[in-house]
Amino acid sequence: MSLRLLLILLGGLAAATAFADATVPTADKPGSADPAGLGRYEGAFIVEQQAKAYDEVLLPLAALTPDPDDEKRDGMNNRLMQTTASAALEGKLTRTVYVLPEGRSPLEVLRNYQQLAQENGGQSLYECKAENCGGDVTSGVTHGGGQQGLLNYLFPKSAISAESFSNAACAVDMELGDLRYGVAKFSAAGVETHVAVLAYIAHDTQYCKALNERTIAVVVTLQAKAREQKMVTVKASEMAQAIASSGKVALYGIYFDFDKAELKPESRPQLDEIAALLKADTALSLVVAGHTDNQGAAAYNLELSKKRADAVVASLTGSYGVAAGRLLAQGMGSAAPVASNADEAGRAKNRRVELVKQ
Repeated sequence: MSLRLLLILLGGLAAATAFADATVPTADKPGSADPAGLGRYEGAFIVEQQAKAYDEVLLPLAALTPDPDDEKRDGMNNRLMQTTASAALEGKLTRTVYVLPEGRSPLEVLRNYQQLAQENGGQSLYECKAENCGGDVTSGVTHGGGQQGLLNYLFPKSAISAESFSNAACAVDMELGDLRYGVAKFSAAGVETHVAVLAYIAHDTQYCKALNERTIAVVVTLQAKAREQKMVTVKASEMAQAIASSGKVALYGIYFDFDKAELKPESRPQLDEIAALLKADTALSLVVAGHTDNQGAAAYNLELSKKRADAVVASLTGSYGVAAGRLLAQGMGSAAPVASNADEAGRAKNRRVELVKQ
C-alpha cells in the first residue's frame, strides 16, 4: 500500500485536503535544469530534481529477482530485490523527474534518450519493459508489503522531500503502467556519463488526478569525477575544548554511504580521536547524536540518524573498549539544523555527528 493511500485510509478526506492537489505543470521546478549533456523531450517540465556533487548509485543491468533471504525487507516491508548485473557508479549524481505532454508514450521517451546517447558516440547497456524488468512494476515508490521495484533503486523513498500530493510527490507515487527502463553510456564534454531512464504512465483519479495518464520520466545521470579530498578530523584536545566551552562538538569526519548506517573506513581517524578523548577523561560520558539534512521523510531520517549513532557507539565500545555506560546513542533526524537546507552547502553542514556531554 502506498503512503498516499495509507494517509487517506487513516485520516480520511479531511486529512487529505490539508495538502494541495497536483496540478498540470507549466514551468520547471525553480533552480532546476536539464542534466549536463542531456536535453529533454519537447514540452516536458521538471517537477523534481536532486543533485549531489559526489555520491553513488547502482543501476540494474538485468532483471530484478528476489533476494534469496526472503526475510530481508526494506523500511516499507518490501522484500529486497537483487540483480545479476549492474553498474555501481560514483561521481556527480543527478535525479530529475519530468512530466511529459499529453499523448506521449514511455517507449517514445526512452527511444529519444537512447538516440541522444548514440549521437554522442555512446551505447545502450540494457533495456527492459514491464514484467520483464522484474520486481514491482505497477506501484509508486512508497508502496509497502510487496517487492521492491526499479523505482526504489532510481528514486528511493528517502529522496522524497516534497509535500504529499504535490507534483513532485505524485509523479513517483502514483500507480504505474507501461513501464520502460533503459541504461546508456556516453561522453558529455569529455566526461563519461551514464544515464538511466525509467518511463511510465501514471494513474490516479484522486488527489494526483491532474497527472493521470501522463507519462513520467525519471532520469538519473552519473558523471564520473574524482572525489574531493576533504577529510575533516577534529583532534581529541580540540573536542575537549569545545565540550568544555559549549557542552558539545560537531564532527564531520564520520562517514556513511548514502542511505546507509554502516561506518565507512574513512571514519577511522575521527573514531581514534574520540576514543583518545574518552581515555584522557575517564569521567566523561557522552550522547552521540546523529543528524541528517531534510532530504526525505522526517520519520525515515529520524530512524536513519539513530542507526548511525548506534553504529558509532558500537564501534567505540566494540573496537576501542569504551564502557557502554558512558555512551548514549540519540537520533535527531533533521530536527536541529545548523544551516539552511535550501542548498547542498547547507545540507552538508547539517549531516553530522555531535558529541554532547551528559
